[in-house]
Amino acid sequence: MIENLVNDIQNRSLRVTVLGSGYVGLPTAALFADAGFHVTAVDIKAEVVKAVNSGVSPVNELGLEELISRNVKAGRLSASLNAGEMNQADAILISVQTPITQKRRPNLSFLKKALEDVGNAIRKGMLIVISSTVPPDTMQNMVKPKLGSLSGLKAETDFFLAYVPERIAPGNAIKEFVESPRLVGGIGPNSTKIASELFKTVCKTVIETDATTAEIAKLAENTFRDINIALANQLALICEQHRVDAKEVFKLANTHPRVNIHTQGPGVGGPCLTKDPYLLTHQFKPLSYDLIKTARKINDHMPKHIVKLTLQALKNTGKDIKGSKIAILGTAYKADVDDPRHSPSEPIIHELIHLGAEPTVYDPHCKETFGAKKASFLQEALKGGDCTIIVTDHTEFKNLNLKEIKKLMTNKPAIIDGRTIVNPYEAEKLGFIYYGVGYGRSREATY
Repeated sequence: MIENLVNDIQNRSLRVTVLGSGYVGLPTAALFADAGFHVTAVDIKAEVVKAVNSGVSPVNELGLEELISRNVKAGRLSASLNAGEMNQADAILISVQTPITQKRRPNLSFLKKALEDVGNAIRKGMLIVISSTVPPDTMQNMVKPKLGSLSGLKAETDFFLAYVPERIAPGNAIKEFVESPRLVGGIGPNSTKIASELFKTVCKTVIETDATTAEIAKLAENTFRDINIALANQLALICEQHRVDAKEVFKLANTHPRVNIHTQGPGVGGPCLTKDPYLLTHQFKPLSYDLIKTARKINDHMPKHIVKLTLQALKNTGKDIKGSKIAILGTAYKADVDDPRHSPSEPIIHELIHLGAEPTVYDPHCKETFGAKKASFLQEALKGGDCTIIVTDHTEFKNLNLKEIKKLMTNKPAIIDGRTIVNPYEAEKLGFIYYGVGYGRSREATY
C-alpha cells in the first residue's frame, strides 16, 4: 500500500483535494496542479469557486493567477463547492482557518467541521495532511481519534496522517512555498514518509519530524518573532523616555555579532503573529510569569501609544483631537499587501473616531477603511489635514515628498510615524511636528 502511494506520487497519478481555498489553500492547490497532479480545490464560497474555474485568482498573490489560469486550462485544476469531491481523492490536504476567540482561546470549529467531512470520505490507502496552524497535540488528541472514529479505520496502517504547517507570507506565498524548508510531521514513520514524498514534488527542502514536534516548531517560529518585536517596542518606549533615537540604538546594538533586534512599530498584525502565541500557550500552566503573553500585551498596546502620540502632537500644535482631520496612511497589516487582518490601523482608527477625530484612509493596496473615510489618492487624504499617521510601510510611503505634503496640510501639521520611515530631522526642519515610535520626541508622550 505504501509503495503504491509513493509510485502514484512519483507518476503524478495521485488525485489531490485541497479543503479550503484561502491565502494558504489556493496556492497549495495551484502549485500541486502545476507539479502535474489533478487537484480539486474545495471551498464554501461560491464566488471563490467561480473565480478559480474561470482561471482567475480571488486572492491577490504574486504569480498565483498565472498558475491558476495555466492549470485550469490544462485540466489539472478545478474548484468545487461540494465536499463530496473528496470521495474521489487519494490525498486530502486540509487548509482551513483556526482563529482564536475573543477570550484568546483556540477556535477549532472550522477544522472540526472539515474533519467530519474528511472522516466520512476516508478509505484505505488515503493520505490526510493538516496544514492549518493548531495547538500542540491537536494531531494526536483530536485529529487522529476523530478520523479513526468516523472512518472505522486505523491511522498509520489503514490510512496515513501528517501535519505539514504552512510557512508562507501573503505577498510572497508562491516563492516561499517552494523555497522555504517544509516541516513534515507524521503520526508515524509511514505517514511521514508518504507525506514527505508528496511535498518533495513541490518544495525544494523537506524536513521530517513527528507531528507534535512540527506543531510546536511552527508556533515557536511566530512566537519568537512576536517576542522580538515586543522587545523592540519596549526598547522604543524607553528611548522615547530618554529622548534618544531607537533607530540609532538598534543599529548600534545590532553591530554585536549575536544580536538582532527587530524593528519597532505601531503594533503587530496579520493572521499568524497575533494568534500563534496563544495557540502555543493554550494548555501551558505558567509559572509566576509568562513571557509569551507579556510580549503579546506589549504589542497589543502599541496602537494605544500611537493615539497618545497623536494627542500630544495635536496639543503641541494648539489643536484639539475633536474635529481634527487625520490622514491614516495604510490599513494593510504589512507593506505592499492588500491584507487588513488584525491590522494596527483598526484599533487606531476606532479610537480616533471615538475621540471625535475625522480620519481619512489612504492605502494603495488595501480596500479596508475600518469605518474611516476613504481617499482614492494620497493628496486627497492629506489635503486640509491636521495630522498624518503612518501605520503601514508601503513602498509608496517610504519616499514621501514632505514639502508637497506640508503645502496640502493645515498650519503646523503633525506627522506620527509608526514605521519610522520619515527622516525626523528633515520633517522638523520643514516645520512639521514629528513624533515617531522610539524617536524620543518628548517625555510627555511616553508612559
